[in-house]
Amino acid sequence: MSKRKNNHLLEVARKRAKSSQTEPAKDEERICSDQGRSALWTLHSASGEVGIIEKIFLKNFMCHSLLGPFTFGSNVNFIVGNNGSGKSAILTALIVGLGGKAQTTNRGSSLKGFVKEGESCAEISITLRNRGQDAYKPDVFGQSITIDLRISSEGLRTYKLKSKTGLLVSSKKEELVAILDHFNIQVDNPVSVLTQEMSKHFLHSKGEGDKYKFFMKATQLEQMKEDYSYIMKTKTVTQNTLEKHEETLQEIRRKYKDKEDRYKNLASLDEMQEKLDHLKHQMAWALVAEMEQEVKHMRERIAEEEKSTIKYDQKVEEWKGKVAEAERRYKQFHDQLECVTERVQKLQPECGQLRNKAQECNKAFRTAEACFHRQKTNVRDLERDKEQLIKRINELKYSITQLNAVDCQTRMKQINQIQAELDALTFQESTLVQQVGQFQQACTSAKDKLSKMRREEHDLQHAIDKKQRELAAMEGSRQGGLRRFGEQMPAFIAAIEEADRQGQFRRKPVGPLGFCIRLRDADLGLAVESCLKSLMLAFCCDNYMDEKVLQALMIRSFPQGQRPQIIVSEFTDTPYNISHRAVSHPEYPSVLQALDIDNPVVTNCLIDMRGIETVLLIKNNKDARRVMLGGHPPRNCKEAFTREGDQVYNNRYYSSAQQRARYLSHDVEQEIRHLQVSLRTQEAHFKGFKQQIRDVIDNINQNEALLKRALDDHRRVKDQCRKLQLEMNDLCNVEEPQSEDLKPLEDELEELSSRLAVCQEEYETEQQQMLTLKRACEEVELLYRQHKETINSVAEEAEPIKEELSKSDQEVEKSKHHKKHYEEKRKAHINNIQAQKMILENKEQELKASIVKASEICPERLDIRRTAKSLDNEISHLKHKISTQQDQHGDRDTIIRQYQEALENYNSVAQHVKGLKHFIHLLSKIMNTRHNVYTEMRRYLSVRCKYYFDSMLSQRGYTGSMVFNHKKEALSISVQPGEGDKATLSDMRSLSGGERSFSTVCFVLSLWAIAEAPFRCLDEFDVYMDMVNRRISMDMMLKIAASQRYRQFIFLTPQSMSSLPVNNLTRILRLNDPDRSQSILSFGQRIPEVPE
Repeated sequence: MSKRKNNHLLEVARKRAKSSQTEPAKDEERICSDQGRSALWTLHSASGEVGIIEKIFLKNFMCHSLLGPFTFGSNVNFIVGNNGSGKSAILTALIVGLGGKAQTTNRGSSLKGFVKEGESCAEISITLRNRGQDAYKPDVFGQSITIDLRISSEGLRTYKLKSKTGLLVSSKKEELVAILDHFNIQVDNPVSVLTQEMSKHFLHSKGEGDKYKFFMKATQLEQMKEDYSYIMKTKTVTQNTLEKHEETLQEIRRKYKDKEDRYKNLASLDEMQEKLDHLKHQMAWALVAEMEQEVKHMRERIAEEEKSTIKYDQKVEEWKGKVAEAERRYKQFHDQLECVTERVQKLQPECGQLRNKAQECNKAFRTAEACFHRQKTNVRDLERDKEQLIKRINELKYSITQLNAVDCQTRMKQINQIQAELDALTFQESTLVQQVGQFQQACTSAKDKLSKMRREEHDLQHAIDKKQRELAAMEGSRQGGLRRFGEQMPAFIAAIEEADRQGQFRRKPVGPLGFCIRLRDADLGLAVESCLKSLMLAFCCDNYMDEKVLQALMIRSFPQGQRPQIIVSEFTDTPYNISHRAVSHPEYPSVLQALDIDNPVVTNCLIDMRGIETVLLIKNNKDARRVMLGGHPPRNCKEAFTREGDQVYNNRYYSSAQQRARYLSHDVEQEIRHLQVSLRTQEAHFKGFKQQIRDVIDNINQNEALLKRALDDHRRVKDQCRKLQLEMNDLCNVEEPQSEDLKPLEDELEELSSRLAVCQEEYETEQQQMLTLKRACEEVELLYRQHKETINSVAEEAEPIKEELSKSDQEVEKSKHHKKHYEEKRKAHINNIQAQKMILENKEQELKASIVKASEICPERLDIRRTAKSLDNEISHLKHKISTQQDQHGDRDTIIRQYQEALENYNSVAQHVKGLKHFIHLLSKIMNTRHNVYTEMRRYLSVRCKYYFDSMLSQRGYTGSMVFNHKKEALSISVQPGEGDKATLSDMRSLSGGERSFSTVCFVLSLWAIAEAPFRCLDEFDVYMDMVNRRISMDMMLKIAASQRYRQFIFLTPQSMSSLPVNNLTRILRLNDPDRSQSILSFGQRIPEVPE
């Protein structure tokens, strides 16, 4: 309920209360006087000037695409039509368009439900009259106000308030509320708009409480009651607050009295404060003096640091000299290695010639040996013939002797027998000697061959083991590439990770370096490996402490064999700037350009240790020779490597012994297949070679067994020959008589002896020649072995040179590292000096600021002999003393401030409590007056409602009563059809439907008579009436409308209303039946609109 209406009702009630005091008349007389005044006002204003509805227009609202525009009359308007024609849509649009909620219409719970299905928005346009003295902002809006409402499909509403000329004035909801308050339009008041649902809930309800609520709501007494209840609750809260403030006020007053007593008893501490101020002055200049001493010391320290810069310069120059010396030694060893290599290359052809000559000598020796053996056989044959001839002679001698004596015959027989045995044994001995020689030679050559094969077997086994390790590492690299770098490498890396988690490293080592690089071109893998060599397995440490920890881990992970190299170099986060010393070629990349390296530490390490920025990679051998050996190698290029791993300098070319890339192979599966094929080939060859070794061993064992047996037989035959020779010599020494027949045989024996002598000479000659060739062969073989040993010794000379070369290379890198270290230390030292100078400059600025600050504290500089610390101690002691005094008496400023704050707080709270008491007293007085007025007004409205209800019923001859019970909030209505006193009153529940509807209309009309509103809307009021009651109700409403021409009445009914009388005050808006194919519903008017 608006303030304007409340004020109006209160004013009316107040007037009624005064008139009741001055004129103690009956209620009926006062009602008649009110009717008289109302009639006079009606004559004064024939039609409403403000707040009535002139026009309404709907678009896409509810189920209607277009309704209107409808022009309403200023007094009575009937909207007739069948169900679904749009009557309720017009009433709903009127409520929503004038700010009502969706729940008020009882047609939906949300505004978005009013938008026609399939459309994005709904539009409502309502035009209100704005004329006369009570017009709202007539200079802005003119004689009418148009309210345009747009409802989106999301339920958002947008208002546009336009003037009569169509000009947009405002789009704020507050402006619409102000207009409705000004015109006293209340769409949620059932007196203004009574919908079917509201009627069913209140009017047709059988409960007395519902009717009483309807009366209270229609007369707005319910809103007044709620407002009074809220005010009384606020009063109660204010009283509670006042009680709390009164309790607080007593505590504040007690504190205020305490502060007042301390303020009166305050003692002065000026003397100690003056002394404290003087000490603070001394403290300010003491700090200045100490800062001056600090600045002086800093200047002296900077001067000493600048002098020590010379030491760093000397260290840098010293290591520059060491770098030059190390590079000179490296060049010297490199030249020595080149000389050794050239010597080896020069000795190789001569070694080949000696080997060929030794082979020729050996062949000639074998030939002479064969001739010697032939001569030896001839001598043996002649000796055998001689022996046979001697045997014949002996037989003749024996026969001669046999004639003389039996002994002689027996002796000769024995001699012949012995001779035969001796000849057989001699032949057997020679055969055995030859066999022993053959067996010895066969054993010696077989053992030499076995020794050589053993060495080859060891080499083959080592190669197979190496291949197997490579294959295992390559297969393991399927899951992790670290196994390529050795079986122990994954465990070693895990140990490094664990040590790093335990904080044993200052910075975690990086490696293996080969694992940290990637090839951009897979064909250059062998070339890069040939260039980096052992650096592929190397690790890099930031400092020597980390190197010791890594070395200990490496000893545990690599207990045997060669361990990876460790390089100590300080880690940096950015790679070196090598633009001035890197090789650049338009066709061929350097090693640095051919690699993808994410870690700058790895990049810098490879640049330091191998100079990868100065090494070219050239795939083709011819191109490499052309580029490097042509006499003009690219600038900054020291060497180059080919795809096959060959190393090319500007004056020499070295072939690579490595055939395939081991660590940087692009296709792991292809490498595994290649290693498997190679391993199977080597294993098959090794298996065959083992069989050959077993065959040689079996041959040696067989020859040794035969040799042993031959030697045993030879010793046995020699012993037998020696015994038989001695026996035969004894028999031959017996003198026998000569015979004539012995002469030819003796001559033949002599000739045979001469031939034997010649043959022996030839035998000795062949033997001598054989020995000569043997010595020559041995000499040539000795020369060959010596030459070969010379080559080996020269090659062995290269090994220490290589080691020295490697050491000198490391020494060069170490010297460069130290030089770089001292250069960085010198740079850091210079930076430190610069930083100290900056600090000194800041200190000088602080000193100047301190002097300025001290001058502000004490303008005259004091000569302070004490230190700032002693002054600070005394200041602290004095402050403590002052604080103790202040604790006893209190600080002056604090006490004064607290006293003033306590006084202000006490006065403020006391004033606030006083104001609350006055407010509660005034509010109680006002509320008592208002409650009396409210009670009087409720009684007055109840009496008027009864009067008008009786008047309405009497028009049909009904009698009734209306009893208000304000305490129980109940309204009892009794109606009796019939005549006057003869009728007996009964409850409305006993009436027929038409009679009950007529009674309800009378009740509504009585409420209309006592409530103010510019227009009234009633929806299907006659739906339950018969024709008689409908006619009587209609006449009553038309009569009231005729008596209240300043108000507008809008009735919605499904009846045709064809029986209504024709006049200028009644307008009928007839809606056609709904047609879904029709977007615009036309309406008919029974009486044309009369311009006003």
